Amino acid sequence: MSDRLFYPLAALTAVLMVAIGLVWPQGFGARSPAPFGHPVEVPDYVIAERRKAAEDAAKAAQPAVAPAPAAQPAPETK
Repeated sequence: MSDRLFYPLAALTAVLMVAIGLVWPQGFGARSPAPFGHPVEVPDYVIAERRKAAEDAAKAAQPAVAPAPAAQPAPETK
């Protein structure tokens, strides 16, 4: 293969690989900075499940207290 063809193709391949690396979706590691990365979007059902789990945990942490009996009116004296 001619050097006149190989080196421009190698340079083009390198530039394309860098460009793809900048916009390819990230894995589970640290997110990319603002121009390239995307904010983590949590689906609504996950937020609802987390909220319900937190409410259930708060209810379980409260001690069970029996309701106080209703106050009886004082008897009238004559």
